[in-house]
Amino acid sequence: MGKNVIERIEEANGPLFSFEVIPPLKGVGIETLFTAIDPLIDLKPSFINVTYHREEFVYKKREKGYLEKVSMRKRPGTVSICAAIQHRYSIDTVPHLICGGFTKEETENALIDLDFLGINNVLALRGDPIKTETHFSPTDGGHAHAVDLVRQISDMNKGIYLDDEIREPAPTHFCVGVAGYPERHFESPHMDLDFQYLKEKIEAGAQYIVTQLFFDNQKFFAFRDRCWQEGIRVPIIPGIKPIEKISHLTFMPKFFHVEIPGPLTHSLVKCKNDDEARQVGIEWGMAQCKELIANGVPGIHFFTMGKSKAVRAIAGAVFSGR
Repeated sequence: MGKNVIERIEEANGPLFSFEVIPPLKGVGIETLFTAIDPLIDLKPSFINVTYHREEFVYKKREKGYLEKVSMRKRPGTVSICAAIQHRYSIDTVPHLICGGFTKEETENALIDLDFLGINNVLALRGDPIKTETHFSPTDGGHAHAVDLVRQISDMNKGIYLDDEIREPAPTHFCVGVAGYPERHFESPHMDLDFQYLKEKIEAGAQYIVTQLFFDNQKFFAFRDRCWQEGIRVPIIPGIKPIEKISHLTFMPKFFHVEIPGPLTHSLVKCKNDDEARQVGIEWGMAQCKELIANGVPGIHFFTMGKSKAVRAIAGAVFSGR
């Protein structure tokens, strides 16, 4: 069994480097994922996160022109990908577990599989609504909120399973992370409610926080200070996603509900092509990471979105030579 995230933080001589990958689309080989991971391995990542994706609904044409609503998962394989990464690279993995699209029993079974594989880290998330829905709807027999998922994992760590008739149940040993939002969750009416929910997740057993991406470090520092004031004393790992295209100037605020600072915006609007925009994003990301490290963050977590070029440039400048 590998070390968990908290053990890695406590034993580290400096900030940890970690990143997140997305499972390939159904039918695409895992080698495409390894191709994205390989350029980052020499930087000695402490762990690699693997996202989990809920079902999507598509309409398939049947006989006589009828349309049938069909549920499918376009990116399966999170558990097996975690095992494959650990086998290939001998690096700990952190699978994401989500509420949407999973019953409590399916969640328990996934946790049992992870435990059998020696994977003892998870990131517990509510997950996004289905694309065809305007708001999140829990699955029948599933969890409505991330805090409920954290409680289920914490119960299993105590040997408490859904079937209370199990004799001498073996406790699991999961280290649980949760998400934090320096710029407010897009569904939240006020930051006060965000911190209330975050504190509940910590009290339920979560041991560290990974933040949503941001481009303004002052927002992260304010978020970290407020966590401390609220009595949330677990490690907080900032999440970074470099801008790589001109279109990210409008895509990032819309999709991730984050603000792009004025100086970064002004630099991006001057770019003539995506190569120039990527270089602007790399330089901004380097400055962000250096300032974050100078201010004592336990690590930096990168969102690769399946592409490692910009992350490699930033992390190489910040973490090389360790």
